[in-house]
Amino acid sequence: MNPPEPILTVVFFSALAAAAAALGTVPAAFPAAFPDGIRPSWLGCTFALASGLMLGAGYILMAEVIGGALPLPPILGAAFGVAYTFWTHRLSGTEEIETLPEARIGLAQEYRLILLSSLHSASEGVAIGAAMALSLRLGVFMALSLAVHNAAEAMALTWVLEKRKVSSAQAAGLGVFTNVPQMLLAIVSFAVIAAAPALLPWAAGFAAGAMVYLVLTELLPASYRGGDHTRIALLVSFSAGGMVLLEGFWR
Repeated sequence: MNPPEPILTVVFFSALAAAAAALGTVPAAFPAAFPDGIRPSWLGCTFALASGLMLGAGYILMAEVIGGALPLPPILGAAFGVAYTFWTHRLSGTEEIETLPEARIGLAQEYRLILLSSLHSASEGVAIGAAMALSLRLGVFMALSLAVHNAAEAMALTWVLEKRKVSSAQAAGLGVFTNVPQMLLAIVSFAVIAAAPALLPWAAGFAAGAMVYLVLTELLPASYRGGDHTRIALLVSFSAGGMVLLEGFWR
C-alpha cells in the first residue's frame, strides 16, 4: 500500500487538532458529571498545560532550524512572530477576560476573545506546517500536541461563553471555528515551504516566537491567577519537558 500524500497528512492532522477544541466543552456539556461546571482552578491548570506544550513546541522548532555561527533567519523570524502576537493583541483590544467579574462579561468581550483566539491559532498553524516540512512524523507529533492545547484553550473560551448563556454545542462549534486558521495556515505554510525550502527557518522562527511570547504574556499569568503556583509550575515543567523528551520517538 502506498503511503498517503504528504499534503493529505497535513490536512488530516491539522483538522484533527482543530476539532480537538470541542473537547474543551465536555465539563459544560455534561453538568451531571461536572455539577460545579468549569472551575477557575481547572482554567489555571489548562492554561499551564497549554503553556508547557507551546514552550516545548517552540523549543523543538528552534532547535531544528538553528545552525551556524549567526542563525539570522530563525532569530528574525522569531522577532516577527513576537511582533505579530503583540500587535494582534493590541489591535483586538482584548482585556484579560478571565479576571473580569461576571457582570462585565458582555458581547464585546466575547467577540474579541473569539477574534484573538483565531489570530493566535494562525501562528500555531505555521508551527504545524513547518514541523511537517521538517518531517511528517514530527509534524504529526506537533499537531497532536497542539490538539491538547486547543482543548485546553477551548475550555477557557467555554467558561466565558457560559456567562453569556451560550449552549455547550454552540461553544464547541465556536471553539473549532477559532482553530480553522490553524488548519489553513498549516496547509499553506507546508505548501509554501515545500516550494521554497529557504523559508523554513523563517517560518519555524516565526511560530516559535509567537508561541513563546503568548505563553509569557498571557497564558502563564492567567495560569497563576487561576491555580496553585506550585501545581502550575509542575504542570508547565512536566508538559514542556515531556514534549521535548518524547519528540525523539517521533523522528
